[in-house]
Amino acid sequence: MTVTAEPEAAAGAAPTESAAPDVPFEVIPLSGNLGAEILGLDLRTLDDGEIAAIRAAWLHYKVVFFPGQDLTPREHLAFARRFGEPTEGHPVIPGLADQPEVFQIDYTQARELAAAYGKVGDVSRGLHWHTDVTFVKRPPLGSILRAVEVPRAGGDTLFSSQKAAFDDLSPALQEFLSTLTAVHDGEDQFKIVLDLVGEGRWEGKTFTKLEPVEHPVVRTHPETGKRSLFVNPGFTSHIKELKRAESDALLAFLYQHSVRPEFTVRYHWKAGTIGFWDNRATQHAVVGDFGDAHRVIQRVTLRGDEPR
Repeated sequence: MTVTAEPEAAAGAAPTESAAPDVPFEVIPLSGNLGAEILGLDLRTLDDGEIAAIRAAWLHYKVVFFPGQDLTPREHLAFARRFGEPTEGHPVIPGLADQPEVFQIDYTQARELAAAYGKVGDVSRGLHWHTDVTFVKRPPLGSILRAVEVPRAGGDTLFSSQKAAFDDLSPALQEFLSTLTAVHDGEDQFKIVLDLVGEGRWEGKTFTKLEPVEHPVVRTHPETGKRSLFVNPGFTSHIKELKRAESDALLAFLYQHSVRPEFTVRYHWKAGTIGFWDNRATQHAVVGDFGDAHRVIQRVTLRGDEPR
């Protein structure tokens, strides 16, 4: 089934892009500004035309989901390679022993490890809003998740369109933000882990200390040419050109604005689902509402470019 209709924007939200791509499979939009399920494909047997169509849908919807795929870790990685070059699973946290490009997200395991070091209170059952790994010079292009074990209730992931958030700002504020530079730093979140593991690795290089990096507050998407906010409460430290009090106030506004409900979609995982998001134009957060239930997600991350 080919889908060409544009999803209707939520009331008061910034307009979505002009037209949804014409693709040779069924697409079910999930909200007015981002998110869609793609049905009727086997991700193991895609031809080049189908890969190109998936990429077009992904660029348009910013996060797409493929239910019922049940890929193995090797098949997951092979699918990711059709869209770019996989990075190390994470700059600081090691990936799977036999497949270092696959990063396993398991909060039960993380809490057990933290408890061994007396840090159990520091591990949440969810993650706050963030864009992945913006504390490196070239943050990831995107990530592809594979739901391995899903709680019976809870454990959803929220995604927010940073393009829609930017479009909704006044032209004067858009212009001002486009002159600013943000400092991103992973020290607060990952210094303890880095000290434990001894060294990290990213883009083939090892490091023992996380150094702050600078990115534009507003970045231009290298494939679509659209502008998006590119600050997040997970890793953005401050705005370089402003006094700290000014920076704190502006960032607090942007953090609240950028995840307003009309810019977001909430997705409930099922085991076997594959999810693929554009890390250059979104934020995401895990809803920590699944209590002590076991939740295991595996992630493959694609190498990105330096934000401009």
